[in-house]
Amino acid sequence: MSLISFSHYNLRAPRELLDRLRTFYTEVVGLKVGVRPAFRSYGYWLYAGEQAVLHLSETGHEVTPSDGATTSFDHAAFNCVGRKEFESRLTQQGVRFEVARVPQTDQVQLFFEDPAGNGVELNFTGPDA
Repeated sequence: MSLISFSHYNLRAPRELLDRLRTFYTEVVGLKVGVRPAFRSYGYWLYAGEQAVLHLSETGHEVTPSDGATTSFDHAAFNCVGRKEFESRLTQQGVRFEVARVPQTDQVQLFFEDPAGNGVELNFTGPDA
C-alpha cells in the first residue's frame, strides 16, 4: 500500500460565497471550471489541466474568514509559469500579495488570500522565478 499522488482539496461555503470563490479561482488563479458529477448538492470542480484539483461545495451554514476560525488549514499551493503575468493579474484584480524566495533554490512564491480568507501560494521556478 502506498500513497500515489495528491487528488484535490474541497472548500465549502454558502452559494453566494461559493460563486465568488469560483470567479476568484478562475479569473485570478487561472483554474478552469470542468466536469462535475451530478451530485445532489450545488458546486463546481475546478481544473488545472486535466486534474480537478479544487472542489467547491455548497453548505447551508455561514462560513467566516480565517480570523478566529478553528482550523489547521493554511494554504493550497500551485506550480505555475508566467510569474510577471500573474503579478499583473493580481494587481489588476486588487489582490494584495507577498513575494518570497525559497532559500537555496531558484523558487519564488506569491502568497495571497481568496475571498473566504484561505491562503493561496503560487510557485515559480527556473527562468520564471
